[in-house]
Amino acid sequence: MTAMKTPLKIESAIATNRFGLGARPGDLVKIDAQPQSWLLDQIKGPSRLPEAITDLPGSASILVEVEKAREQRQQAKKSGNSKDKDRKMYGSAVRRNYMDQAHARYITATTTDYPFHERLVYFWNNHFAVSADKQPIPAVAGAFENEAIRPNISGKFVDLLMAVEKHPAMLLYLDNQRSVGPNSNAGRRANRRSSDKKTGLNENLAREILELHTLGVDGGFTQADVIEFAQAITGWSVGGGRGRMKAGTPGRFYFRDEIHEPGSVTVLNKRYKQKGMSQGEAILADLAGHPATARHIAEKLARHFVADDPPVGLVDSLAKTYLDSGGDLPAVHAALVKAKEAWQINYAKYKTPEDFVISTFRSLGHVPDDARTVFSALEMMGQATWQPGSPAGWPDTAAHWGGADGLYKRIEWSNAVAQRVGKRANPLELGEDVLGPVLGDHTRTAISRAESLNQGLVLLLVSPEFQRR
Repeated sequence: MTAMKTPLKIESAIATNRFGLGARPGDLVKIDAQPQSWLLDQIKGPSRLPEAITDLPGSASILVEVEKAREQRQQAKKSGNSKDKDRKMYGSAVRRNYMDQAHARYITATTTDYPFHERLVYFWNNHFAVSADKQPIPAVAGAFENEAIRPNISGKFVDLLMAVEKHPAMLLYLDNQRSVGPNSNAGRRANRRSSDKKTGLNENLAREILELHTLGVDGGFTQADVIEFAQAITGWSVGGGRGRMKAGTPGRFYFRDEIHEPGSVTVLNKRYKQKGMSQGEAILADLAGHPATARHIAEKLARHFVADDPPVGLVDSLAKTYLDSGGDLPAVHAALVKAKEAWQINYAKYKTPEDFVISTFRSLGHVPDDARTVFSALEMMGQATWQPGSPAGWPDTAAHWGGADGLYKRIEWSNAVAQRVGKRANPLELGEDVLGPVLGDHTRTAISRAESLNQGLVLLLVSPEFQRR
């Protein structure tokens, strides 16, 4: 007589699909004894560096490479001897680095044994979004994630914040290297030379730090705070360049004292008298510990992991943990895992295209051998890799990703996947393996009545249970 299988816990399905990146065959059985502990173990100790990204070049060497290619293109164009290879050199360098980083990212996503940790990397990368639709960001978008985000989600928020705001990708994306204090040495020289075109502040980075990265849009700051903060971070730049701007290691963060606005500033009614780079650092440290920052982060975490309209009690609890721990991210992440609201049975979160594609590949045990396999799918569904289009990052609610057109594209892609790998598994058995008790009777019946294995797989992938987490 065949022994009956022990029913899997609903918590195992929630752990792998809501907190992780989707279950692989065998995952639910493996973690069923202690699904919560499985998650907590992933946020202990230092951040893990995935094998796929260890050999990628760093942002500094990439920026040096693409700048050299840009200069060669410009020189060839000026000389009138521009050849096809000269014109394409810059684009080729940017594209190659972009695709190499994307490929490493999706190899990691589809194979990792630490999917909760990886989802946290994605969450924080989106919180501090740089968009790869502005040059030269495509070349370093992946390096930004690997250098500023990955190493710092296992520590204090203030350290993550400092690393992000000093990273060349963020500085270049929001043009802070162009921000010159009007009363700085460089600003005075420039304004003496040209009375018509004044050199001055760029408020982009200061505004986005206040509005998106820390306090939130309703965090109580004013336009005056933005201006004063922008003055404090003048000089936060990238090394290398031409003429007077040649100082510093090319491609790395460099503080240019000659363009820093001198004097004290007032932000959120506090006076900062520090000089040089320490002035901006002091403001960032205070922003990291602000109650509005705690609430802004708590609300975003609760929205991402639990519900589009996050429970107020959960947000309050996460914000309190943040403040009580001094912004310790593992403590906040652990509080999220331990919150009863995070383990509700209903799947309130609709998968983004990225969630859908990665969870599909994980369920099928398929590792993409070419980044274009994933990139083209995400581009078709409206979530091209590292290209949210604004510093606000990708939306995190069903209202943005749902709709008939979006579902049609998911069905279309699912059909293509089924044609390629549909014969690898019985779709009903696969559904039971990766969704467990979440797989409903209606979907089971639909799959069992499918005319082919391919059709059954498509029905599984587009089912409400698989589309939500």
